[in-house]
Parts: sequence; C-alpha cells; structure tokens
Amino acid sequence: MEFRQARYAERMLKEYSSGSSFFLHQDEIPDWIPAEIRRSSLILPDVSEYDVIRHFTRLSQMNYSVDTGLYPLGSCTMKFNPKYADKIASMPEFSEMHPLADESLVQGSLQVMYELQEMLKEISHMDEVSLQPPAGAHGEFTGIRIVKKYFQDAGAADVRDEILIPDSAHGTNPASAAMGGFKTIEIPSNSNGTVDVEALKAALSERTAALMITNPNTLGIFETEIEEIARLVHEAGAFLYYDGANFNAILGKTAPGKMGFDITHFNLHKTFATPHGGGGPGAGPVGVRGKLAEYLPVPLVRYRDGKYMLDGSLKHSIGKVSAYFGNFGILLRAWAYIKRNGSEGLENVSETAVLNTNYLAKKLASTYLIPKGKLKKHEVVVSSENTGRRALDIAKYLLDEGIHPPTVYFPLTVHEAMMIEVTESASRDDIDTFAEALIRAASEDPEKLKKLPQNTAVGRVDEVKAARDLKLKW
Repeated sequence: MEFRQARYAERMLKEYSSGSSFFLHQDEIPDWIPAEIRRSSLILPDVSEYDVIRHFTRLSQMNYSVDTGLYPLGSCTMKFNPKYADKIASMPEFSEMHPLADESLVQGSLQVMYELQEMLKEISHMDEVSLQPPAGAHGEFTGIRIVKKYFQDAGAADVRDEILIPDSAHGTNPASAAMGGFKTIEIPSNSNGTVDVEALKAALSERTAALMITNPNTLGIFETEIEEIARLVHEAGAFLYYDGANFNAILGKTAPGKMGFDITHFNLHKTFATPHGGGGPGAGPVGVRGKLAEYLPVPLVRYRDGKYMLDGSLKHSIGKVSAYFGNFGILLRAWAYIKRNGSEGLENVSETAVLNTNYLAKKLASTYLIPKGKLKKHEVVVSSENTGRRALDIAKYLLDEGIHPPTVYFPLTVHEAMMIEVTESASRDDIDTFAEALIRAASEDPEKLKKLPQNTAVGRVDEVKAARDLKLKW
C-alpha cells in the first residue's frame, strides 16, 4: 500500500478571523441569574464554525491513531479502542453527571464504579481496590505513598528508605520512588534477562521498603523465580510492588496476588482498551492486600442495604489523590470492556496477544537480534545492531511506509533496541505487513534511511534540539 500523508500549511486557530456565528440571545439568560453576574457576551475566538471544523479535520489528517492502523509501541499496549465503550461513555446519563450530585441521584454511576472495583479485585487477586489515581504513573506514586505512610505509622520511615528496582524497569518506577522520598537501588538482570536473584539477596536489607517489578518484564520475559523473589522480599520485611503496565500478558492465567505481590496498579487505558496517548487520559487504580487496605486513597464505593455509597472512613488512608472519582470516563470504558469480554474473553485477549508477539518474533528472528530467551509474552525486543542500521533510522523508514514505529532505545539494557507490542488487536495481515517493512528496512541503504521520512506531513526533526530546547507554548 503506497502511503502519502496529508500535508497542510495549517495556521494556528487564533490566526483565523472569519467571524463567529455565535451570539447570546438575551432571552436565553434565565431570570434567576443575578444581574450583576450575567454575561451579555462571551470571549470566544472570532472564528466561524466551518473554519473550526476544517482546522481540526486537517490536523487529524496529518496525524496517526489506532483507528488508522497498527500502533506497536512496546509497553504502551496501544490496542484498538472499541466503539461500543465510547458510545456508552457518551450517554448523557454518564457524560452529564455532576460530580457533586447527591449519591441518590447517581446510583448507576456508583454501581459502575463498584462493579469495576470488584472485577479488578478478582482479576488481580487483591483484597481492596481504589479507582482514584488518574494515570499509571500516578498509580505508582500512590502505591509508593502507601508504602511510605505504612512505615511512618510503624515508626520505621527513617530506616526503610530504599526501593529496589530491576535494570529493565519502566522509567516511571525510579521516578515514583524518588518522588516518594526514597533512594533507588538498581538490581541487574541475569543472562536470561530476568532478575538476578543473588544480586537481589545482596541488596535486600533492613533499609528496604519495597521492590518494584513488572512481570512479564520489559523484554517480554516472564520472571519464573517470582515466588522466590516474593519470599525474599517479605522475609526482609519489605513489600512487593507490581507495575501493571504489562498486565495484558497474564489475564486469566495468573495474577499479582497469586504471585505474592502486596500492591499493584492497573493501567486501565492499556489493558482494558480505553483511549490514551499524547499525555492522557488514563486511569491507574491501585489494589492492595491485607493490612495495606486501610491505607488506600478514598473514597471507595460500597454497597450496603441495597444502595451504593461513597466511603471515606479508612483509618490510615493517605487521603484523596484525585478530584472526585478519578477519570470516570476511562473507568466507564474499562468497565464496558471487561463486561463485554467476560472471564473467558479476557483470557483469550492475553492468549492472542502472546501468540501475535511470538509469531512476529519468529518472522524477525533471521533479520534482527532477539536477546534473552525464545518464548515471549506481551512484547518482544529486537536489536538492529547486527544490521548496521540505527533503530532510529528504521523507525523513520516505517513512518514513510505509513506504519507507526515501535518504541526505540528501550529498555536501556539492549543496544539499538526496538520494543514491539502488537497486542491482540493486530490481524495476521497487519503483522505480516509490519514484519515485511521491518525486514526491508534492515537492507535499505543506510544513507537513504538518514533522509527519511519524506511521505509524512512533517519530515525528520532535530530530536536533540527538541529535547534540549523545549517549546511548550506559542
């Protein structure tokens, strides 16, 4: 399929002056609004409706989305967002709900949140879940705050000041730990790409507050010694934290609670197919076991005497971490996705995601290096180092083919890394097309690669300058 992306010399919306067709009729202003606070006009851009529509339509044509094609960003789980969930979320009973409405008027919305809490508890084998955090990294930070407050209450906060993190961890793990006031200790991987248990034993001490880990890890490898890891961490008096970014690999197969984890966060926007990217939106509910349940952020949703209600009475709660109920629109979509799939459907999601990953890995194995182990789970990391081509240049080649590239240069433990996660949403045809493009890129003239992309709305940018000379406003 030949690809040419739309390209417009599009102006900023504020640079249009075609005249707004909107005006406020005086008879539309309710009499009960006091005269001193009534508006006779609104400060809106002086732009016509048709220019607004054309502006945003042109911008969308110069963009890429999960509705356009495959989006194989590793560890981002950019699966297709089902439209039934969007339709449910747009129902006025939900979309026009006021967050300060009395509980008696929002029983349906509270029921959705309660059912989602209970389903997440079952999926994760956690004892209690809070839906408050509005992002995955925020869920991490919430979990770290729970650990911090637990040891403060135990009078051990000054002693338990270290968080252990594997070298293959997501970058948000050390960031969350540092923001929580902890020192971070890196645990190296062994030759299999999993946690070096001997190095973990050496690092564990009376100063350890928690070990943060995801399973499968960022190499797409399952940590087979996770039960031993859990035992060691608990014997040291610390907590085991599950980064839920890679949950899409284990649905219906195992769960954080079964593996011995004490705390987990969910990336609802990843695992349960809600829209995300570009900085938001997201939802990062946190689940805990046992004695940590009293530390969760409030409110939780309870069902008592035939009514749903908000409960803010947890004895040791760290308090609220988000306004109102978190990102309700995302929670609602995740609820719809889980309801639609059911237990068997969710298990099939993971089976298909893992099958797709290994099918892709097999197709790429003769062209790229695939480090650490043969069987992969939700994603596969390949290295272009053996081809003499940079991962960045191969990514630009894919852009010119109309294919979104994978995550590049992560994890840091692999040179010229490309981390690929096609998810269960990809068809065999999608994967074949993607693999064939990757294989062609590996034999393309390196000098030609450096001049790509040429078919996109924007050509190659100076990425070093973009990183060092940020322009966050105009």
